[in-house]
Amino acid sequence: MTAPLRHMLRDDDISHDEQLQILSLGMKFRANRFYARPFEGPQAVAVLFDKPSTRTRSSFSVGVAELGGYPLVIDKGGSQLGRGEPVADTARVLTRMTSTIVWRTFGQDRVEDMARYATVPVINALTDEFHPCQVLADFLTMAQHCGGVDSLAGKRIAYLGDAGNNMANSYLLAGATAGMHVAVAGPYGYLPDPAIVDDAKAIARQNDGSILVTTDPYQAAKKPDCIFTDPWVSMGEESEYATRSKPFWDYQVNDELMSHAAPNALFQHCLPAYRGKEVTASVIDGPQSVVWDEAENRLHAQKALMTWLIGKQREDDNLLA
Repeated sequence: MTAPLRHMLRDDDISHDEQLQILSLGMKFRANRFYARPFEGPQAVAVLFDKPSTRTRSSFSVGVAELGGYPLVIDKGGSQLGRGEPVADTARVLTRMTSTIVWRTFGQDRVEDMARYATVPVINALTDEFHPCQVLADFLTMAQHCGGVDSLAGKRIAYLGDAGNNMANSYLLAGATAGMHVAVAGPYGYLPDPAIVDDAKAIARQNDGSILVTTDPYQAAKKPDCIFTDPWVSMGEESEYATRSKPFWDYQVNDELMSHAAPNALFQHCLPAYRGKEVTASVIDGPQSVVWDEAENRLHAQKALMTWLIGKQREDDNLLA
């Protein structure tokens, strides 16, 4: 009998224990990039891009190859999806040819439609609502620097900036799943969807974590173990930077704000970063910054996620160990 199909569409698609399993696998891939090769054959993994990408494209392409597979990279302009083919039709075709589907796209409804019609695991490589692969890499980076995967529960993290975006949503849900104390700060008008906050609070209660949403950057930055930020202006809005960035200047991560964090607090940024805007050069290039480890950990975390998902589908305990 085939195991129930699992996807990673938003951060709370996995439980606390499952998140630990994936992060533990990520640590094993950090130590040995060829720890497991579940796509040996090679089997193909479809990697679809509706949005520009450097780290996601590189880490999934290299990661699939290192897992023994073939990364079938398809840009929007090179697929019928870009010409209006229904997501369901694309899903029905790709699942007959590939072992996993990875998609970086716009609305969350698109990856959910893909998963609804797919017969292989579907991974959200970024939507307007969530970025679960990035946060797995961020937590793997914390584990790398803060005492291992088992040390994550009880850690304090803070995210500052546009608190109504996909990164804030993912930190809320993934941090709650990890049993962390999560603080998110942004200006009025740029705060998380209350429904996502409610989901995160419910998950946090189950895992002895907590959730704080505030407009006060210093309340959020009070003694966290790691501070995160993200560009204030999303892809495609760069021409509006002067106008759109005005509400966020009080949320810039600078030396003064970092001084309110825990003494050995880390700084992470999913990149690309705009020095002098959401973060100062002295912070991102300083001793507390681990952004390059964070970028590398996209590779290890995503290999772990793909391995875990395909292990669940095949009921292969060796891939989950």
